[in-house]
Amino acid sequence: MENIIIKPIFDLRTKLSEISKIVHETRKPIYLTKNGCGDMVLMSMDAYQDMMEENEIYL
Repeated sequence: MENIIIKPIFDLRTKLSEISKIVHETRKPIYLTKNGCGDMVLMSMDAYQDMMEENEIYL
């Protein structure tokens, strides 16, 4: 089972460098929550481009 990374959206303000490092090193998305509920997904540009290329194969 993959480890899912979940952080509160407030961490973008206080820990942006740390979060950026995580998404680039792990190439996994970080799920951001607001008031305890899912709000956004953050991923590196490389991981996003790879995902888009994979999706094109199936279209």
